[in-house]
Amino acid sequence: MKVLSIAVPCYNSEGYMRKCIDSLIAGGEDVEVIIVNDGSCDKTGEIADEYAARYPAIVKAVHQENGGHGEAVNSGLRNATGLYYKVVDSDDWLDTEVLKKIIGILSDIIGGNQTLDMFISDFVYDKEDAARKKIMSYRMPLPQNQIFTWNEVRHFRKGQYILMHSVIYRTKLLRECGLQLPKHTFYVDNIFVFQPLPYVKTMYYLNEVFYHYFIGREDQSVNEAVMIKRIDQQLRVNKLLIDYMDLKKIPNKKILNYMLNYLDIIMTVSSIMLIRSGAEENLKKKKELWEYLKAHDKKIYYKLRLGLLGSSMNLPGKSGRTISVAEYKIARKIFGFN
Repeated sequence: MKVLSIAVPCYNSEGYMRKCIDSLIAGGEDVEVIIVNDGSCDKTGEIADEYAARYPAIVKAVHQENGGHGEAVNSGLRNATGLYYKVVDSDDWLDTEVLKKIIGILSDIIGGNQTLDMFISDFVYDKEDAARKKIMSYRMPLPQNQIFTWNEVRHFRKGQYILMHSVIYRTKLLRECGLQLPKHTFYVDNIFVFQPLPYVKTMYYLNEVFYHYFIGREDQSVNEAVMIKRIDQQLRVNKLLIDYMDLKKIPNKKILNYMLNYLDIIMTVSSIMLIRSGAEENLKKKKELWEYLKAHDKKIYYKLRLGLLGSSMNLPGKSGRTISVAEYKIARKIFGFN
């Protein structure tokens, strides 16, 4: 039985995927690397097959018609045999020594009498040409080097969120919660980390940089111009996050508050991108988004609408939109936009 399955969604990734995969196979035979060739038209598929042939005990190549990042994550999950599951984008990479350390920790937990639902570690925004790299650390809100529950989680500061880069989920939990990411949609990593949270009872945090999140390609999904171009996909994800917010099914107050704060920042990102596009049509979409939230749950709507970010996102007129754009700096800092 594999300890950890790592899915690598790949679409025309021939130029950088080797660096990613090499960092994963360093975990040895306790790791299962699932390279998902998502309908690429370059040599991505050939490279995937090459690694599968060279490391048959570690690497599995999956070829599929293009379904987008979300469907590649879904395929990885369908093919995963490991007890734990992680997603690593093909232009990112892992610290090999920390990977070995995490495999050891997970192996010890598997051999014990406790069940671990979510493993959390730090990641670094590996921004091209940046003199200093921003590290996302969770040492303040989370206990370290032990299994803990939501009741032991302390306050997350604004802008400090558990993202896909920082999380490893128990594979069975993802399947039991019915995780199914939409096809042909970017930004589904928000769903990946958000939807399973009410099912998470136990966590473990390692205060070490594990994931290197590369930022710098012009076609990257977090490039602001690209985000505006794909705004309808951002809105699709945003609305799905709203749909997952069922107050009756989230009994733990700390999980609820965390999910509300996460939804708050996603609403902010969507609103800012719609405003910065400058298109009248997109200003209407911003209004429609907030109305969608209101129709789903008025209590959540008023909580976010009257909060610091929500109130600044909905100021009327051109001057109001100017203030809203100032909030862009918050979102940029959190998500590392180009």
